[in-house]
Parts: sequence; C-alpha cells; structure tokens
Amino acid sequence: MITGAAQIDGAVLVVSAQDGAMPQTREHIVLAHQVGVRHIVVALNKADMVEDTELLDLVELELRELLDEYGFPGDEVPVIRVSGLRALEGDPYWTARIGDLLDAIDAYVPVPPRILDRPFLMPVENVLTITGRGTVVTGVVAQGAVRVGDHVEAVGLGEGFGSVVTGLETFGQAMDHAEAGDNTAMLLRGVRRDQIRRGQVIAAPGSIRPHSRFRAKVRVLTADEGGRSKPFFHGYRPQFHFRTTDVVGGVDLGGEGGMALPGDSVEMTVELGKPVAMAEGLGFAIREGGRTVGAGTVTTLLD
Repeated sequence: MITGAAQIDGAVLVVSAQDGAMPQTREHIVLAHQVGVRHIVVALNKADMVEDTELLDLVELELRELLDEYGFPGDEVPVIRVSGLRALEGDPYWTARIGDLLDAIDAYVPVPPRILDRPFLMPVENVLTITGRGTVVTGVVAQGAVRVGDHVEAVGLGEGFGSVVTGLETFGQAMDHAEAGDNTAMLLRGVRRDQIRRGQVIAAPGSIRPHSRFRAKVRVLTADEGGRSKPFFHGYRPQFHFRTTDVVGGVDLGGEGGMALPGDSVEMTVELGKPVAMAEGLGFAIREGGRTVGAGTVTTLLD
C-alpha cells in the first residue's frame, strides 16, 4: 500500500499472478506517481499457482502497459515472479526467487540522497513511555539532523511546546545524532505521555508552523483507480492524510455548484478541523470510507 503523504524513494508493487491488475493496483500506481515515486519493482506473487507461462507473460505485459500509462518506464521496471507462501514453506526454488526480488530492488532503486541542508523534522509515528526515563517518540527523520542536547519543538494538532532531546536510538543502538532517513527513537525531557501524539512533528524550533487553511492542486481518482464513481461538490468533508495523521477538512470548490469529477485535476481551498504542521509543496491523500479518492499538493498557505 502506498499513501499519498509519505516521502517514498521506491516501492514494491505486489500483484497476484492469478488476478492480474486489480482496481487497487491502478490506485497504488496513481498514488506512487502523485507523491513522486520514481522507481517501482513489481513482485508477481502466487506465480506457483499459474502453470501456463503464457498467462504469466500476459499478466506481466498488462502491468507494464499500466505502468507506462501513468508515467513509469514499463519496459524497464523489473517484474519478478515469486511465491511468498512457498518461500515461507522453505521451497528452495521459490526462496531463491525472493533473493531475486531483493537483488532487483538493490539494482534498480538507487540509494536516495539524504536531505541534510534543511532544518530538522521528524513526523511522530508512535509515542511510548519508558518507566524511570520518560516519553519516547519514534519515526523516520524526514530532513535535517538532530543531536542529543538539541532543543526541539512539537508542532501540529493543538498547542505546541518545546523540549530537549536527551537520548537517541536507531534500531536499539544508542546514537549521539540522527539524520534524514534514520528510523529513530527520541527521548524528550519533561514531556508527559498525553502531551504528544501521532501525527505531530518534532522539528527545529521556529522552522515550521501549523496551518489549517490552504490551497491545493488535487487529482481526483476514478473508480478504476480505486476512487469514487461519482463527483463530489463544494462543502465535501473527507479525511486528509498528511504524513502520519488523518484530519477531517472541508473543501471549497469556489462556491455553491462547484464540482469535481473523477479523473479531474482541480484546485481547491481546504479548511482542516485541526491545524497540521505543513509547508508549501507537502503532499497529501484524500480518503473516504477507507479508500483513497484523491491525491494532492499544498500550493499556498492561507493562515
């Protein structure tokens, strides 16, 4: 699954060899394109269940054409035929195919550049309490770097506050600093468990502000892409997914009668129920009833 708000360097698209491209397959490819994913590797799963190799070839051709349709180089994308179940059962042939998949990822997806020249920012994924030590937040550092002893602030979803980083760990190993790309656990001084929550960001002081009103450019997904089959109108109130949080917001399409059809690219003004830490250029997904119905980018901040 690919969400529209995360920064994703590469993606593995898992498709059933028995079913071929399904509506959610198209949805995931569309969202990958919207959020700027440049490299996709396809895992054609359950390949052991299809005896006719010509059928496998047809499914692969269909996937390559679908990738081409949404701006990916379908002829270049690695498509690896795998069986996750048979590999888990220890079958030597299919276990080796998982190795092929990992090799394809290593070869095709380049090591991403780390954004170190911008102020520190880490979206909060989880909040933990360690007895005798205090509150720990976890997440992947999106940009910049932080050191033990640095001052930081929590921003978004309510009143922000400042704190000091008193400990850092990456995969259980204590570190004196963390930088963009690191999966990090951060111990914060004097912070109560109920003060901070998933969806906020930990950032360098003064580097980012919470906003609840903004203009955005949005691509409305079609039913074939996993989205709506009907248009939505001025006043529509879906969930907006930013980084690690969902917030309800109202859509302004220019007044009564404003309408957005599936497949349209539209400009809209959004007012969120709670402020979210954001800057121009931030991507997001629009969700309704557990499905993604649109993907957009913040173009102008209004508050």
